[in-house]
Amino acid sequence: MTDGSRRKPGTTDRARALRVGGNIAEACLWDELKDRKLGGHKFVRQHPIGPYFADFACRQARLVVEVDGSQHADASRDRARDEFMRSRGYSVLRFWNIDILKRTESVCDTILAALDGRLAENVTATDLRFVIGDKE
Repeated sequence: MTDGSRRKPGTTDRARALRVGGNIAEACLWDELKDRKLGGHKFVRQHPIGPYFADFACRQARLVVEVDGSQHADASRDRARDEFMRSRGYSVLRFWNIDILKRTESVCDTILAALDGRLAENVTATDLRFVIGDKE
């Protein structure tokens, strides 16, 4: 870390590569989140949190939004990742690619509900996973 950055070497390059290599669902959701379009909240893409990169993060609200394909169905690695992010004070919302593409408005409404504190407990359903971050 000789360049004055607090990030591990290679982190910025990895985040850039992930942004370029995203999928259609991520691009669709980014169109809704960028430039403070969603309720005035600022989101960033591929935000590093420890050893992980959040697909989207609202740092001020400490909310991570993950976009998942079928390879993530009941993945224990995702649960460990969510738990790590929770331990850092982030709440985590997970959506399936297909829901973002077919029900974009509902996805955005759910994200707004989380940002506004209207999701007050953990939720696990076939089409949604939300875990509340630890309050420090």
